Amino acid sequence: MTKKLNIFFCGLLMSLAIVGTATAQAEADRPTVVFVHGLFSDGSSWNEVIPILQARGIKVVSVQNPLTSLDDDVAATMSAIDLQRGPVILVGHSWGGVVITQAANNPKVSALVYVSAFAPGAGQSINDITSPYPTPVWESQLVQDEQKFLRLSPLGVEKYFAPDLPARAQRVVTATQGPFLIACLAGKVTQVSGKPSSWVLPEEDQIIDPNLQAAMAAQINATVTKIHSSHVAMLSHPQEVAKVILSAVASLR
Repeated sequence: MTKKLNIFFCGLLMSLAIVGTATAQAEADRPTVVFVHGLFSDGSSWNEVIPILQARGIKVVSVQNPLTSLDDDVAATMSAIDLQRGPVILVGHSWGGVVITQAANNPKVSALVYVSAFAPGAGQSINDITSPYPTPVWESQLVQDEQKFLRLSPLGVEKYFAPDLPARAQRVVTATQGPFLIACLAGKVTQVSGKPSSWVLPEEDQIIDPNLQAAMAAQINATVTKIHSSHVAMLSHPQEVAKVILSAVASLR
């Protein structure tokens, strides 16, 4: 009897080990979407898109950037990437596009999705990219605090940043925005990965000129999806943004 029990338990342990190995392998093959927010935002800016992906069984992580410099924000994003076991898809909004362009050099990153974003070339910063263009009118709504951090006024959010959101949602955006140091705008990307990229291009964006976005998307050979949206497409048109991300996920399978 004892011998039979020993054989039974040995077989059970072997089965559990096989199941555990298979589970670990499945986890290692499972892609993770890592969201990177922009200026005037925090990780909650993806709250409308995250549940859509989770309902499809997609693992997601939303980075909380300090918004103090490109190096600091890339470090925060790299920490999130390093915690993932499988391939990573980086999704960056606005300034987050600069961050994911640099962070994409991590070998775990398989694809990128830009949403109303910047995508500098090697050796370029936001200042470099935007210098040929006129000063945007929304910059008059910047407010600086005693620590030199910049915020966008409630009027700036309402009129330029998120004009297609309901007033209640605009107030939430204003309250949760992440103040940033102006040094971020001078941070230069050192290396471009050349990995597959997609681009959600809002045609009513008043923060980043849609023509500039189209030029940047063409430079990196991104697949472009145009939508009728303000700068905050992930909040005003989450289903359309999620569809582009899901397409990027499907391309890895």
